[in-house]
Amino acid sequence: MKYLDEDIGMRDADSGDDAGVSIPQLENELAAARQELTELPTGYKPVERAVVLMRIAELLVDLSRGEEAFETAREAFDIFVEEKNWESAAATCNVMFLADQSYSLAALGQGVWLAVTFPIDVELSVALLQHIIDETPTDSDGAAVAAVVARYLVDLRAEGKMRDNLMLFTSHMLGTVARRHSEVEKQEQFDFWLEKMELTKPEKIIKRLRNI
Repeated sequence: MKYLDEDIGMRDADSGDDAGVSIPQLENELAAARQELTELPTGYKPVERAVVLMRIAELLVDLSRGEEAFETAREAFDIFVEEKNWESAAATCNVMFLADQSYSLAALGQGVWLAVTFPIDVELSVALLQHIIDETPTDSDGAAVAAVVARYLVDLRAEGKMRDNLMLFTSHMLGTVARRHSEVEKQEQFDFWLEKMELTKPEKIIKRLRNI
């Protein structure tokens, strides 16, 4: 799974142990991407520039150069929005969040809105919602809402093996949230918790997510 396991921000730039990628290798990839940006042919499409900017931003995140990563991803985001490429715009929001800057949470909110509003990559949608869970206190209702929306989007959009994998992932995610929120351990407790938290009606939880 790309966004949840292997994508931007997942590699350890200090050691490179997780993916076998060293800092020099990341720096070389960054230099190559920047060179590609300067060599875009005359008359290139804006999206072509945005795609390269996105790759640069991802590498900057992996190198823990958050400020540069955020600004680069923001430039790509503006292009993708102008072109109405909503999935790529949401992906840049994910990068801006991982850059860990003062406006990163605002970028996450924008990304989640895009993920829920448009039928984009469901794994990306889940990754964005998982960030909400990670950022909220253990007793926050917001984490529960985000987890339920993630499972709902998987049920609605995913198919085949991807659906099976993501349903398992989001079910585990929701169970973890229930345990940390209300010490839920058993199925009957879980069912009661869902009802008590009013998490069984998608149309209502989407509205709650907007407020969060």
